[in-house]
Amino acid sequence: MSLVDVDKWREIFTTLGQHKLRTFLTAFGVFWGIFMLSILLGAAKGLENGVMAGFPQVPNGVFIWSGSETQIPYKGHGIGRRVTLLPEDVDAVRKNVSSVGFVRGQNSIGIWGGTPPYTVYEDKNGTFFVQGSHEGMALMHSLEVTAGRYLNQIDTEKKRKVAVIGARVKQQLFASSETVLGEYITINGISFQVVGTFKSLSKGNTTQEEEKIYVPNDTLRYAFNQVGWVGSLTILPAEGVHASQTEQEVLSFLKERKHVHPDDVGVFGSFNLQQEFDKIQGLFLGIGFFSWLVAVGTILAGAIGVGNIMLIVVRERTREIGVRKALGATPASIVGMIMQESVLITAVSGYLGLVAGVLILELVSKAVAMSGGSDMFLNPSVDFDTAMLAVCILIVSGLLAALLPAAKAARVNPIVALQDE
Repeated sequence: MSLVDVDKWREIFTTLGQHKLRTFLTAFGVFWGIFMLSILLGAAKGLENGVMAGFPQVPNGVFIWSGSETQIPYKGHGIGRRVTLLPEDVDAVRKNVSSVGFVRGQNSIGIWGGTPPYTVYEDKNGTFFVQGSHEGMALMHSLEVTAGRYLNQIDTEKKRKVAVIGARVKQQLFASSETVLGEYITINGISFQVVGTFKSLSKGNTTQEEEKIYVPNDTLRYAFNQVGWVGSLTILPAEGVHASQTEQEVLSFLKERKHVHPDDVGVFGSFNLQQEFDKIQGLFLGIGFFSWLVAVGTILAGAIGVGNIMLIVVRERTREIGVRKALGATPASIVGMIMQESVLITAVSGYLGLVAGVLILELVSKAVAMSGGSDMFLNPSVDFDTAMLAVCILIVSGLLAALLPAAKAARVNPIVALQDE
């Protein structure tokens, strides 16, 4: 029979309407499964969005710096030697470690201990962290330029005394009506021209990040007596290479270059951002799997309930089915009738559960936004692909739930059925 057979659908609704409570309780099991799936996945997505929003914009960086003194004698060198990273080490790493796609040396003032430098603009002053940087590193610092520009290659090559200042620096040194770009600030007595301002893209407490001043790294080294060394190496792996591999290869190269024993731990400190990123991704993958496991289990339980109800329906309508078959109804039409009822219950109740879940998530999202937002919970939602997958699960569940009852109905013997009381 066609799905647009009005008489057939009227009959199905009439049959379901005769047992309203039973139909409602059966449908509620499916509704609750899809509703819980939407809520669990949406909440997990909100947590993931919150955590990822606070993660650096470039998630596969590797950072290496000079660590503790040597503890193992090696190649004629005794213990207690402190190994310093030099500007030429940057070029050596770039040329000799094939897994490195990008490497720059970085220096700073006040960030790794010591007092932040004194910064002055006209009659206003403050102490702010100063970080050396290079062209193309704005996203690596998780910042967005709000006015002017970031540092460029010419700034580096010519060791220009230019600076990009954070929002908090601008707020403290300049009045809201004052021009910032092109003005000169003095850092520990040395003048720098402001060429840009920025805000932090990190979530949470952005105050410290926006109290930074970025200047060309070579300018910082020469202006503040750090010519003979670099504080750390900032590295990005080559395309297709995991940061862990790059980290280990760079450390091995530096140990060999600096005559440090391969087993001497701590001489170079390192941090692999991608390793932390992978852990977070794995955590949310596990949360998503658990959400699907719980929700699909609930959906299947609801589908089993639908199947049981269909078995009862077939038993109650045995005589009616017998009459139909005696009048010429084919087994296919009997099977279609039972499966249509089952799919109708699961599809409608599941769709309502999905809509209810998405509505709740939307309300929660608006409530969080109205309350000022949350650093750990952001934009909970269920994406379109997930919704389509849930719909497919519904349809399959409805069909599976109807298979046994439909098969039993198709095997009804008209003669026996007509004798049924």
